[in-house]
This record gives sequence, C-alpha cells and structure tokens, in this order.
Amino acid sequence: MSDNGMMDKEEIYSKVLRAGRRTYFFDVRATKAGDYYLTITESKKFTNDDGSFHYKKHKIYLYKEDFSEFNEILREMTDYIISEKGDEVISERHQKDYKKEDYGSKQEVTEPSESNDSADKFTDISFEDI
Repeated sequence: MSDNGMMDKEEIYSKVLRAGRRTYFFDVRATKAGDYYLTITESKKFTNDDGSFHYKKHKIYLYKEDFSEFNEILREMTDYIISEKGDEVISERHQKDYKKEDYGSKQEVTEPSESNDSADKFTDISFEDI
C-alpha cells in the first residue's frame, strides 16, 4: 500500500542505487491511461537508541513532459557542484580514503580460522556425551 491508500502500481522497470545508509529506487510505472512515468525514492535508514531501526522515505514522481527540463537542470546543478568543489567529498563524517563498494561484484570468501574450527568442535556434541 502506498501513502495515499491506493495499491502501488506494478513496476515495469527498476534500478537500485545503494549509497551507505541511503538507497535510491528508480522505478518505471504505468499510469491508468497506459503511459509511463518515473518514481525516484530515497530510503534512509535510521537507528534508534535501543538498536532497532526505521526508514524514512522521500519520493519524486517524474512525468515524460518534464524529462527534458529536469535532465537539463540536474546536469547544470551537478556540473556546478563539481566545478565549484571538485569530485572529492567534503564531509566531517566521510573518510578521505573511502572506496565505494561494488554491490554487483562477488564478495571475497575467506578461509575459516582455527577459532571457527574449535567453535564447531565445541558445539558438536552427541547424546552419548550427556
């Protein structure tokens, strides 16, 4: 269910961009008339004091008649930021040597350590031991 109480429309085509605590969802959906539009959703994870977490979402609906001007302004604004401040992220929280993870690549598999082996042996009991 969406915020307005209607069933969410079927997604035609989707892409996801994970960026730290934020995730961006780009979804092509269909209008009642059968035309397509784009929704861009930012979902940001927040952790409560008790360790539980919740997400805050912000959504933009973008229709075909606005694509050209939206793209022009987005390009102009991103170009301005890069030309004024460069590519390096300036932040109190951001690490200078930060490398963005490639979520599409395979994770490196490490060999189990001896501590894992001893833990396996410790928990490997039979009823005869009891």
